[in-house]
Parts: sequence; C-alpha cells; structure tokens
Amino acid sequence: MVKSFRVSDLQTLLASMGRSKSGLKQDLVGRALRLVQTEYSPELLKNVRQLYESRFPKTSGWLAARRPENVPVAYSHLSSSPTATSQGTDYLNGISKPIPTPAAEVKLVPLPFYQTLETLLPPTELIAQNNEKLQDSQCIFELTPSQAEQIRNASELRPGIASIQVVLRICYTDSIGAQEDQYPPNIAVKVNQSYCHVPGYYPSNKPGVEPRRPCRPVNITPWLHLSSVPNRVTVTWGNFGKRYSVAVYLVRVFTAADLFNQLKICSVESAERCRERIQDKLRFDPESEIATTGLRVSLICPLVKMRLGVPCRVLTCAHLQCFDAVFFLQMNEKKPTWTCPVCDKPAPFELLTIDGLLSEILKQTSEDIEEIEYLTDGSWRPIKDDKERDRERERSNTPEYPIVDICIPEANGHSPAHSSTSLTGKSGSSSVGMAGVTGGPVVAPGGGVVVDLTLDSSSEEEGGGAGGDSEDTEDSTDSPAPKRGRYNYDKDLVTAY
Repeated sequence: MVKSFRVSDLQTLLASMGRSKSGLKQDLVGRALRLVQTEYSPELLKNVRQLYESRFPKTSGWLAARRPENVPVAYSHLSSSPTATSQGTDYLNGISKPIPTPAAEVKLVPLPFYQTLETLLPPTELIAQNNEKLQDSQCIFELTPSQAEQIRNASELRPGIASIQVVLRICYTDSIGAQEDQYPPNIAVKVNQSYCHVPGYYPSNKPGVEPRRPCRPVNITPWLHLSSVPNRVTVTWGNFGKRYSVAVYLVRVFTAADLFNQLKICSVESAERCRERIQDKLRFDPESEIATTGLRVSLICPLVKMRLGVPCRVLTCAHLQCFDAVFFLQMNEKKPTWTCPVCDKPAPFELLTIDGLLSEILKQTSEDIEEIEYLTDGSWRPIKDDKERDRERERSNTPEYPIVDICIPEANGHSPAHSSTSLTGKSGSSSVGMAGVTGGPVVAPGGGVVVDLTLDSSSEEEGGGAGGDSEDTEDSTDSPAPKRGRYNYDKDLVTAY
C-alpha cells in the first residue's frame, strides 16, 4: 500500500508521524517503509489505510467514472450479496451456517479477466478439524433458477470455455488490503464427488528454483448441479500454520480481445497530453547539473522484439518507453503477472493507457525506423538519419594512400640509392640486375615515407664483379667500403616511418 502512494501521500504520512518529508520519492518511500517496519502502531496503520482509500476509494466507482456507460466494467468490488446468502443455506466444514460470517472482512483483489456478477459464498476461513497435515473442508451452496439459466445460456469464448462461470477463489486470511489468490499446499478441489482441474505448476528454467503454481480462480462450472439441488465443494489443503479463506463467485469471463477493446475506448492519452508530459520531463532544472535535451524512445516492443502495433504504458511509470498492448494482454491472459516489461513495476489493467502521440509517430514513420528522439519542445525526430550521417563521416575521414611499387625505380620516380657495385647498363634493362640496396626514403603523396629495401642476389654480384672490376678497384682506393649489415645492405639506408 505504501509503495502505491504518490509524493504528496508519502509526505502526509511522514509528517503525521513526525518524520522529515523532504527528499526525492525513492527517499520518501524508503523512509515510509522503514517507519512501517519499525513502528507498527494502530495510528500508523490507520493513516496508511486512510491515505490508501483516498488514493483508490473504490475500484468499481473509479472505473465507472472512467468508462462510458455502455462499456461493461471488467471487474467490480467484491462484497457479500444479501440475496445470494438468504436464498440458500451455506455450510463450512460440515457445520450448518444459514448466513456465513466473512473471515475478518477479507477482500480479494479484482481480476481484469473476471467480472463478478454475484457472490455465492463470501470469503470464509478454512478451519482445521484436527492436527493432521491434510485437512478437508466442505462448503455447500445452491444456485437460483436465474443463475442456472445464465449459465445454461452463456456463449462459448472457446470450445469448452463459457463466458459465464462459477469460480472458486482461495487467499490468505488477512483483513489488511486486498488479497491476491493464493493456493494452500497440497490443494485438491472436489465438486459433487468429482475432482476438478486445478492449475498445475510452471516449470522453472533456473537451477535450484522450485516450480511455481499459477494461483488463479478454479472453474467449477462443469461439475455443478444446475437446479435446486445443493452443490457440495470439498477443499483438501495442507495445514502448515497459515490461514486461508475460500469464496465462490458467479463471474463473466473476458478475453484479451475484450480488454483491448475496453482499453481503446476508455484509456487513450491524447497526443497533446503526451507532449506536455515530454516537456515536463525535459524542462530545464536550475538545481540539476545535467541538462537533458532529448529522450530516445525505441519503436520496438520489449516483449516480442517487434515493431510496436498499439503503444501502451502504465500511468504510474516514469519512463516514456511503451510496449505493445495486444501482446501484453495476451501474455497476461495465459500467465497473469501484470508487471511492466520496461521497469518491472506493477502494471494493473486499470492504469494502462495507449500513447496517442507515439501512435501517430508509428503511422508517419517507415518500417526501417526503429528509434526516435523527443525534443524539449515536444517534437520528435528519427534517429536513423544520424546513424547514416555518422557512417558517412567515418568514411570521409578515412585517408586513402596510393599504392607505390618500391621494386621498380621508374614507378618511384627516383633513381636507385647509392650502392658499392656499379649497375651501368643493367638497371635500365631489368630490375633483377640491381646490385646492393636500391631503395631510399621517398615522401609519398599521402605523407608517408617509402623505403626501398630490395636486396641483390648473389648471382648478380658475381656478374657485376666480372664486368666492373677496374672501376671497383679505383673506388676502393679513393673511398672506404660502405659498412654492411648481416643481410648485406647498407646500414645508413635503413629507415623506419
């Protein structure tokens, strides 16, 4: 309940208990939770409950104000029906009770896919008869002729699944807040001496994690007597110290398509309101050291990694990223979690809304646009153009150097470097006739230095020595022989760049 409070509610709660009400929302939430954990006083519980009821006064009334008159409410506030309890005699654990006493005013959370039409048995606690671990508790109820007629005339949503059902719900016996469906261990449900189907366990892919059972209403309609004959329901449950309550309701079942139609009619945020929200997020804050000039939003659904069809998000979430409404409802119909796929916070159906601005953007952009950016004035721009511009800028900044062949003197544009062996009459006819090292440092057009390190072959040294023996003798007397390295090249010509 505290986690669902707004900033003003948190400040009111902290101020009423004499605590500081300054700081960001996460600080206020943490402070309020520590207060609840350390000071569990009646005054604190009263303040929390009053603030919660002022925030969510009545689910049915709030939805009725939000939805048009011709649209059926998907779920209503659970309450005991005087007509239902007075027309039949109810029994619990084999003890006759004309009017069942609710278990400490236990209330179950409303379910989006179930609309409660009538309460056949209000939440009543399962009482252990002995110290055995497995207990059997019975309850008996009757259907009125009108209720039986509703069930007979109900249409089928899918083969074998009617739109009007009688469901059994089990939860913890707790009067604080609305309770979610919770099965006791070793549960089994028998209706009129026939066992009915209870949802099995979800297999776990993580090692060391036990499989989890999906706690959802149990459909007991196929095993009921659609007449004045009383229906007996026996619940087998594990008695391990926790208290449970059971209730029976006549409900109308909705599909994901039904909820999507309600969402389109009743909860669409206009494009103007979406722009105002964007401007509020990008408004300059003088106290902040970081100025945000844009917010990027992906057009790919985080659930199915496909392009968004109907962009949807939760009103209480701080992000602008949306997910696909159709896939979200279909997934919760199969496995109800009602969690935002972007931030993992609670995403109840009554807080879902369709983003009108992003719906227009999806119609205006092509399929290859996967991301956009919202600007401070509420406008937007695609991100694809920036990516292409970056790639072109990278291509333009990459230098392209010409390929220079350093083996042929004519290609380099210079004559061979100094060598101790004369190559007169040989270098012009063949590059293989070059003696010694025929390379020197040359500045290439791109700015690099090219070094010719072509080595002479031993056969050419022999041929060159036979033809120019007299010239080598005269050169050797005038100037000392150049220093040669291990691989027979001039040391003063070795250059690196």
